[in-house]
Amino acid sequence: MVLSMERWVGNVAVVTGASVGIGAAIAEALVEQGLIVAGLARRKDKLEALAKKLSNKKGKLYAVQTDLTKEEEIVNAFKWVKEKLGPVHVLINNAGFLKQNSLVDGDIQIWRNTLNVNVLGLSIATREAVRDMRANKVDGHIIHINSEVGHQVPSFPQFNLYPASKFAVTALAETLRLELLNLKLKIKITSISPGPTDTDMLPDFMTSDKSYYEEKKIIEPENIADAVVYALSTPPHVQIQELTVTPVNHKL
Repeated sequence: MVLSMERWVGNVAVVTGASVGIGAAIAEALVEQGLIVAGLARRKDKLEALAKKLSNKKGKLYAVQTDLTKEEEIVNAFKWVKEKLGPVHVLINNAGFLKQNSLVDGDIQIWRNTLNVNVLGLSIATREAVRDMRANKVDGHIIHINSEVGHQVPSFPQFNLYPASKFAVTALAETLRLELLNLKLKIKITSISPGPTDTDMLPDFMTSDKSYYEEKKIIEPENIADAVVYALSTPPHVQIQELTVTPVNHKL
């Protein structure tokens, strides 16, 4: 199989949650590959700092301030992308929310934010991207940044609704694949499930334990960006439906 990013060079990719962590690493990797990237996130200052850092690369990053919990802001962001940058060819649904809490005596606002970002925001962005791809006859690619806990619930404390939200992402990826198949659209869908990754969403019990870093039980955001580039690099008739990326010595 010949791997190549050539078909995407000069085309538009939307990356949600692009200001830090995995999203920033993905945005950087795509810009280096020559894509025009619209980075969506609430923290516009961080997006603009990243865009400045990447100003001499093959592609370009545009900062689009967006709250992924609000449908109107997501819709307006895609409208801006369409009008200013052109048709969407790639969507990376990376934005995620995890705040430690419990189900037994949990905070309803934390639960709402978890579902609004991880499930509804992802679904709204997907809807807008598919609409744009269909309207412009683009054989695009949508990638959900899922999680290994979207396949197996871990015995970790304080994860509350997070595994449920990622199980939903697993189902949403497969449901979308079947919908696209029934509509005879050649839009690809990939679910990438990272294990523990060095981002600001790591739970306290991992960040406070030096062994996770010393024994490399945590991977880097760039490893997930590499997985995204790999999935995008496959030929048009090849689809990576699910890809799990974890440390070698890790188990749930």
